[in-house]
Amino acid sequence: MNERRLLDQLHREGPASRADLAKVTGLSKPTVSAALAGLAEDGLVHLVGEVSGRPGPITSLYDVNAASAHVAGIDIGHDWIRVAVADLRGAFAGRTDGRNTARTSAELGELVGELARAAAREAELDWSAITCAVVGSPGVYDPGAGRLDFAPNLPGPDLADRLRAALAVDLVIENDINLAAVGEHVYGEGRGKSNFALVSIGTGVGMGIVVNGELYVGARGAAGEVSYLPATDDSAQQAAGGSGPRPADADMREHGATETVAAAPGVVRAAQAAGLSLGTAKEIFAAAERGDAAALSVVTAEGRRIGGLLVAVAAVLDPEVIVLTGGVGHNLDLLGTALETRIAELGPLRPTIVASALGDSGVLLGAVAHAQARAWDLIFTARMA
Repeated sequence: MNERRLLDQLHREGPASRADLAKVTGLSKPTVSAALAGLAEDGLVHLVGEVSGRPGPITSLYDVNAASAHVAGIDIGHDWIRVAVADLRGAFAGRTDGRNTARTSAELGELVGELARAAAREAELDWSAITCAVVGSPGVYDPGAGRLDFAPNLPGPDLADRLRAALAVDLVIENDINLAAVGEHVYGEGRGKSNFALVSIGTGVGMGIVVNGELYVGARGAAGEVSYLPATDDSAQQAAGGSGPRPADADMREHGATETVAAAPGVVRAAQAAGLSLGTAKEIFAAAERGDAAALSVVTAEGRRIGGLLVAVAAVLDPEVIVLTGGVGHNLDLLGTALETRIAELGPLRPTIVASALGDSGVLLGAVAHAQARAWDLIFTARMA
């Protein structure tokens, strides 16, 4: 316990002397010395410098040996798979990105395994040296059943087993948007905030929630599955080409009403209904930025849909800030006016909305941060044993 307390302090605050550690932790100097000796013997802390020029003997400075273990973060996206190998302070030692060309769970497991080992080679490590890995994936992992739920875009119900077999390390599978919220909390717009929400709108729609400084996932891990919120009538009407509310169909039941109309495929359908021949949301936003009237109309409608969603988020969570991310959500400069107008129409709530600072690395950074915390737990469990 004393060793863990000292390591946590060094991890948070950086190098310190034995006297400083004793003062801040309340432990006696002999206890600190004994704990540091044990940690140093196992390579978890090391001497990083000395301070002289003041009365008394030269003071030695100790710090966490971040290179004593390495972890992996993995982001499985619709188009890309990103893998990073990092030390215990989160500094990347190797990173590999690859196109997601997998069509089956077996192919996806194999591809993730290949990219993970390539990242380890870049870090000049053997994959077997990795302490643990955290995978960010769409859906909600059910540990009892060993499967990912609410993930219709993923191939095969056995994907979790395929990943475990391919990676063969201590593995955690977590919802990708939850990990994006962790990344934003550690590195981005959520840093220093105790209560915030991250809303991602891209190929799908999802939300990560931080409450009192901790990730909140709910009783069954499904907190933040806002894709299943009912879509407003004007959203459904826009998606159906203006002919009235869109009736529920198999796609809407599987992906959720809000995701069906607000995610990138819904934006494309709305554009096609408006007479545009553009095939991706990226092309539609680019056309709107150039001033194309039809594209601007589609983007305005999308901004109103997102505004309605954010009012619901604000009403339930009252966050300090809502961070927008995703291939669609990061276009806050184009969506902002319509979004704010819709929020104003729906009542007095005025949430603070900002674009993510992390771009497409949010899930990966969150996976690495989660893996760091787990690695320390695994290291100390092994030490206690």
